[in-house]
Amino acid sequence: MIRPTIKTVAAEAGVSTATVSYVLAGRTRSNGSGISPATAQRVHAAASKVGYLPNQAARTIRTGKSNLMMLSLTMLSDPWSLSVSKAVGAAVATAGITPMILADTDWRTAIKRQGADVIFIDAAERDGDAELLAELARTNNLVVFSETLEPNGFDVIRSVAGGSMDAAMDHLTLQHTKVACLTSRGSLQVPSTKRYGAYLAGLRRAGISFREDYVAPFDGDEFGAYEAAVSLLSRPDPPTAIFATSDFVAMAAINAAQRLRLSVPGDVAVVGVGNTLQGEAMEPSLSSVGPVDFFNSLAKFLVERASDESAPHQVLEFPWQLFARDSAPLTPITFDR
Repeated sequence: MIRPTIKTVAAEAGVSTATVSYVLAGRTRSNGSGISPATAQRVHAAASKVGYLPNQAARTIRTGKSNLMMLSLTMLSDPWSLSVSKAVGAAVATAGITPMILADTDWRTAIKRQGADVIFIDAAERDGDAELLAELARTNNLVVFSETLEPNGFDVIRSVAGGSMDAAMDHLTLQHTKVACLTSRGSLQVPSTKRYGAYLAGLRRAGISFREDYVAPFDGDEFGAYEAAVSLLSRPDPPTAIFATSDFVAMAAINAAQRLRLSVPGDVAVVGVGNTLQGEAMEPSLSSVGPVDFFNSLAKFLVERASDESAPHQVLEFPWQLFARDSAPLTPITFDR
């Protein structure tokens, strides 16, 4: 069987071989080649139809680009990570870029073994990470999600929570006096942690006494959060609202409530943190705090950065807000019991 070439793709798409080369190298109108998105899409469709597979090693030597995007996602099962992955997958579909996911893997070691045109890192929290990132940025194109780092040879993506978590707690305490918190065990060791701290501050503003039995810590992933939520909601005097410190935690709380045949929000209202695509799409839709259109904007920026490594490094800030959806609406919903 004869292996398809760019000439085969060009003939199928009805364009020149130069156009095919430009498109498959990720060079379209968005970065100055004059090739329209419609033409680029036609070329990619033709390449898929004829089964064209580029010689990646030769391309990397010729162009200096791998057409790879690396995503380091701390916990892939987290709806936040899944939302990043989904948005990036859609953004690279016509850009000739292949995403690679480092799931639950230490980026500090992996980056030294595998390069890419752009590398996104979702967590850099250890001592020494700032210095390591500056060192890696000398030979890698990095985009880092961080609330504290400043650009130092790499770009920084920053969520600006502002008073959004305070708004979420005020939203709950306006209608409820039995407000619990579902959070990671680690956050309890540092009471000043923003999310758990927002819970404590919200209780104080509302004049609600703190109840230790309404704090449900968990270890690990969504399974630990689910078990903690089941235990919390099975109490003789269960809470009527839960402030969950992440969307995946909030979704676990809703699943736990449904298992116990509790209505959401009739028996228990739930608010999460993250404003993920999965939370918005679930039933009932999840009330959450987070940035607007964060995931699509992040994916677009990563594609642009993969194509243009020379642009000045910057901080991209995404302000947060409260999205009051079905799991904790602005006005209480009553159910016949």
